Amino acid sequence: MRDPDVLVIGGGVVGLFCAYHLRRAGVSVAVLERGPVGGPQSCSAGNTGFIGTHGTAPLAEPGLLRSALRRDGPLYVKPRWDFGLPRWLWYLHRADKGVVPVLLDLKKRSLEILREVCASGRLAGTYAEPGMIVAYRTAQGFEQACRAVPTLAARGVPMRVLDPAELSDLEPDLEFDICGATYNEEGAYLRVPDFLRELSQALQDMGVEIHPHTEAVDFEVAGRTLRQVRTTRGDFRPKVVVLAGGAWSARCARKLDIEMLLQPVKGHAVTVRGTAPRRPLTLGEDRVAIAPTGDGFRIGGVRELVGLDSSVSRHRVDGMLRTVGRYLPQLEHAAPAEVWSGLRPTTPDSLPFVGRAEPYQNLYIACGHGHIGMGLAPASGRLLAQLVAGEAPDLDPVPFRVSRYDRRERHQR
Repeated sequence: MRDPDVLVIGGGVVGLFCAYHLRRAGVSVAVLERGPVGGPQSCSAGNTGFIGTHGTAPLAEPGLLRSALRRDGPLYVKPRWDFGLPRWLWYLHRADKGVVPVLLDLKKRSLEILREVCASGRLAGTYAEPGMIVAYRTAQGFEQACRAVPTLAARGVPMRVLDPAELSDLEPDLEFDICGATYNEEGAYLRVPDFLRELSQALQDMGVEIHPHTEAVDFEVAGRTLRQVRTTRGDFRPKVVVLAGGAWSARCARKLDIEMLLQPVKGHAVTVRGTAPRRPLTLGEDRVAIAPTGDGFRIGGVRELVGLDSSVSRHRVDGMLRTVGRYLPQLEHAAPAEVWSGLRPTTPDSLPFVGRAEPYQNLYIACGHGHIGMGLAPASGRLLAQLVAGEAPDLDPVPFRVSRYDRRERHQR
């Protein structure tokens, strides 16, 4: 199928959910992925797979940039030649903190979609919703979390404070060295990369063509229309193109003279064999996530702005393992069985880009989901499909518009 109705560039979780909703709308869809679907090149493949209503805090937070040059800071920024980086950091500094309700709504909608998609069949075994524990090592961190519980509950997040006995009942195999914990009964996670592979196969069963090891390298344009997409495995002539290439989306868009305010934020994941938590766990102050696996657990965390460098940092890996040991002493000497690093495409305001890309009439973009892409992709894909089909969207598309950092638009406002 070299002339599908829609060609999706990117076979990560965002691209696959765009394809899912587009196919359900009755159009023919082909998906390009530069490596194997669910392969190590995909940001969707190596993370903890957290979904649900927890973790809606935007990247921008008070004091974040004051420690930007510290290797062990909450967001390390490597000095380098990147003309877009200062502008991205400027908008990060000025980011609206009021995006939390928008992110939360998107996560709620995504959770509903995932419950439906994973209710039966091949995807059922890749989804779990056992609730999520958030542990706090310091009295200050725990007190702040307790004060936030009523606000979260008012927003529809079923968060509550755990007493020590409840924590022990939920995780009888673990020894905690913490001041307290909270619990979100909607805490859920996807078993990745199995989820991606099974979703890819389910899409093929629906009639979607998946083209692995196929990279988009150039475009043929006529006026405001993309006529052809050239790839490493031949050319495609779709009616509509959806760019969902994750951290590589900005580079691809530049070939079309589109500048997106997008930065790849590197994260690491460490898989450990042995004693593991029974449910997803977040180490509150240090923003480290732990997800159970079949025979151990996966640790995810770290935020670094280092360009398109996805190499593993041993310094960061060792730091993550030390962090786990501070909260869970029995895991202090856990030895990693597998280490992965990947790039999360991130916008300054932590909201993804979803919508049509001017000046083109048949180019749409879906990227910029940051470190919570697994929890935002299902609803983002539905919004994208509705916009492509010309349907009335079921949520306001304005916060996600691709042009929101365009200098001309901001000047007019």
